[in-house]
Amino acid sequence: MSRPPLSSGPDEAELSKRLRDLDRRLDQSRPAPEKPSAIDAPVKPGLAAALRYGADFVGAVVIGAALGWGFDRLFGTSPWGLVVLLLLGFAAGVLNVLRTAGLVKKGPDGGDDFSSLR
Repeated sequence: MSRPPLSSGPDEAELSKRLRDLDRRLDQSRPAPEKPSAIDAPVKPGLAAALRYGADFVGAVVIGAALGWGFDRLFGTSPWGLVVLLLLGFAAGVLNVLRTAGLVKKGPDGGDDFSSLR
């Protein structure tokens, strides 16, 4: 099968003119893009922060409980190791959440600066 030869004559100029006219008409008939409203805003940043806070807190409490249980099994001090290290894990979890939320800043010596809490 042979193709017809491409011509660069008046047919091509007419076709280009019709194509530009079609583009112009399509641009006019398309609706303007809608701006997202505040109601349609995604909630993922808030959900991500909540999951991060929860993971920081629960992780510290679980690690404290596991270390306390192991301490009790190793040295036979039941239930004092579990109680003390569970409370320390709870405190560490609260501190982790405060750090993640940006409510506790690092002090000049590298320690936590609790003066920023209100």
